[in-house]
Amino acid sequence: MKYSYSGLAKMIDHSLLHPTMTDKDLQEGCALAAKYDVASVCIKPYAVKQAVEWLRGTDVKVGAVIGFPHGNSATESKRYETELACKDGAVEIDMVVNLGKALGADWDYVEADVKAVCDEAHKHGAKVKVIFENDYLTNGGAGLSSDDLKIKLCQLCERAGADWVKTSTGYGFVKQPDGSYNYKGATEHDLVLMRANVSAKVQVKAAGGVRDLDGLIKVRDLGGSRCGATATAAMMDDYRKREATGTLDAAGGKIGVGGY
Repeated sequence: MKYSYSGLAKMIDHSLLHPTMTDKDLQEGCALAAKYDVASVCIKPYAVKQAVEWLRGTDVKVGAVIGFPHGNSATESKRYETELACKDGAVEIDMVVNLGKALGADWDYVEADVKAVCDEAHKHGAKVKVIFENDYLTNGGAGLSSDDLKIKLCQLCERAGADWVKTSTGYGFVKQPDGSYNYKGATEHDLVLMRANVSAKVQVKAAGGVRDLDGLIKVRDLGGSRCGATATAAMMDDYRKREATGTLDAAGGKIGVGGY
């Protein structure tokens, strides 16, 4: 296989964001992240300080979410939440754009909103991933097609100082024809589109729908450098299993739909 265990593990931002997760769950999640030596944990803001302690002595970074999951907080709230997270030890920030403002074509607001978080994070030496929540953009908006709207956001976020553009939160549920709620999350189409519409200095993160090793490899092949995941153990255990049985090059497959 052209990718090493470390090369793939260091793509994973292990997600510890479900609202029902207790402090015990979060601590166990950090221990799992350390065991598999992933890139980071992406954790609830109130737990950043604890996560820093739980992961002390490891090579796993601590990240926090801002304006999560719907991006509707006031800009100053997002900036202050970023300040607090960074002071508590977060070195990566995953923020959500203001989708209503984007769909309403208030581009100056959207860019200023992203820039405020980026400026605050960078002041503390932290990096920023900006989440589009592409499931909410499938019909386009602001007079633009879905793809053109995502391209506009890519360009805007790069100008504002984003270090990554990111597909989804993992919580962008859309009502389906049968009345249930689901989402696609990362898609191959969107990863290719987003990679093509930022420069080499901006990275791309996938989230949602990547549940196995083949999906993780597909994200890498499409130009993604990070992947939000809860299925970390399954992914990396599969790598070790294939490594032991000499079947690493059997990897293929596609990014899945729903689940995160």
